[in-house]
Amino acid sequence: MSNTNQTMQLYNDGADELLNAESFPDRVSLLPAEHGAPQSGSRIRVLWGQDLLADVLDGRYRAVICGVNDQDNSHGVIAQIVSLLTTSQWSSTSVTSYAKMFQESIQVHASNDREPYILKYDLDSVLLLAVLRPRGREYFTVGDMARGFKTISKMLQGRADRRPVCSVSFLGANSNKLVIDDANQHEPSFETVLQTMHDAGYRGDVYPSPQMWNYAHIGVFPSYPYPKGIDRMRAGSS
Repeated sequence: MSNTNQTMQLYNDGADELLNAESFPDRVSLLPAEHGAPQSGSRIRVLWGQDLLADVLDGRYRAVICGVNDQDNSHGVIAQIVSLLTTSQWSSTSVTSYAKMFQESIQVHASNDREPYILKYDLDSVLLLAVLRPRGREYFTVGDMARGFKTISKMLQGRADRRPVCSVSFLGANSNKLVIDDANQHEPSFETVLQTMHDAGYRGDVYPSPQMWNYAHIGVFPSYPYPKGIDRMRAGSS
């Protein structure tokens, strides 16, 4: 008979005591997802604490969603990915040049189309689906994200060759900031980002910004939609 009072050990050689969570400023308090029978294609998985670039280099994804603009992408995730993948013939400069050429072509041939557009960068080992920042703006809005992810969801539908897929959160971005709308240029909440992606039909993985790794005082969930209990708590019931 097993001893139910025995404490489980996580590390070897006494490292459990050395790795006290309070000693590390960058950490999250991960809460269990809602229990119940799992349903296929119902959730977005949130990769708390994981390194997007390392996972892409390890070949864990066939497609990656990020932002791109026609001015300067040298500080964006897209530039880091193309520089790290040895199979890529793209560079930060050529990525931006292609986006600029596409923008100029749209102004001539489809100026009345609804933005944003999704540009495809084939890096051989992975496909980048880049949401093109609307011309003349220094940011994306939540509305842009909603329209962009509806298009991306259609591009992923029935395409097993483009899965597994992951996306950046678009929060804390250096090159392509995400704001609520033109009037309110504050960043939306992470929940708003996940809800927007989910409502648009996206069911892949999302990597939170590393800046979110120091919110240990707030519990976080590993998937979206969140447990229904949160709405009851917000409504004032326990």
